Amino acid sequence: MNEKAKRLKDSMEQRIVGKGDVIEKIIISVLAGGHVLLEDVPGVGKTSLAKALADSLSVSFSRIQCTPDTTPSDITGLSVYSPADGNFSVIPGPVVNNIILADELNRTSPKTQSALLEVMEEHRVTIDGKEIPVPEPFMVIGTQNPAEMAGTYPLPESQMDRFMMRLSVGYPDATASEDMARRFLEGELHEETHPVLTGDEVIAMKKEVEKVSIHENLRAYAVSIVEATRNKAEISCGASPRALLSMLRCAQAIAYINDRNYCIPEDIAGAAGLTIPHRLMLSAEARLSRITKEDFVRKILEQVKVP
Repeated sequence: MNEKAKRLKDSMEQRIVGKGDVIEKIIISVLAGGHVLLEDVPGVGKTSLAKALADSLSVSFSRIQCTPDTTPSDITGLSVYSPADGNFSVIPGPVVNNIILADELNRTSPKTQSALLEVMEEHRVTIDGKEIPVPEPFMVIGTQNPAEMAGTYPLPESQMDRFMMRLSVGYPDATASEDMARRFLEGELHEETHPVLTGDEVIAMKKEVEKVSIHENLRAYAVSIVEATRNKAEISCGASPRALLSMLRCAQAIAYINDRNYCIPEDIAGAAGLTIPHRLMLSAEARLSRITKEDFVRKILEQVKVP
């Protein structure tokens, strides 16, 4: 594994026990310049995972606790009138930071959810006509709890498409749970995490990721995967062009953390499994059959071959 990426992973694993695979995917998203949606039941460490990432990097961090009465200006910022000079001054909101944790994102209204659309895509917010760029590196980590549906607002497809990955933390296995219990009782579970990488180092790593080569036959392979999602009766809305670009960048990041400057077919397939499922819309018949979006992507990967 890439030395710097391994250093970041080791730091996060001090706080998150038994979830090395999920941590690795978060790191891939960071290096690919993507955003992550963590969807899982309460208490499995979604918020802790986001904070472990922020604490392991020497960057700014803000947490937005989404509630039904959260307004768009609570996220983006607002203009405040100053009686002293008779002018309005713009006060940036918590979204103008490097890493943003939008906790319980589906618990706030669609109007407030849409406040994140511009900044997630264009890395800037507009307040009363004034554009404010966000610092780099920039990443939004949203969390939502699928178990409690009362009082929640499902994220619209346009916003789901802006997340590079949707991940599930899941329950730890018995061995990890025993280790967690021991560290908790010994007071070692919530030890302070110190930064192991600077923001400039992350930016430099992202530039190295962009230089990872993808052969033309692998580009054609990626296009074939995306095309296959658009030609199935069970899928009413296939992967978008943004999904294709996310998949390619994700594949570059996968190759990079594995210390390669070129992609292999497994990188493309792995990236497809991470970036495509949550972007698909299944037909009514497919939903009734209880086949998941992940199942469809696996079936497509079995059918589509490298040219």
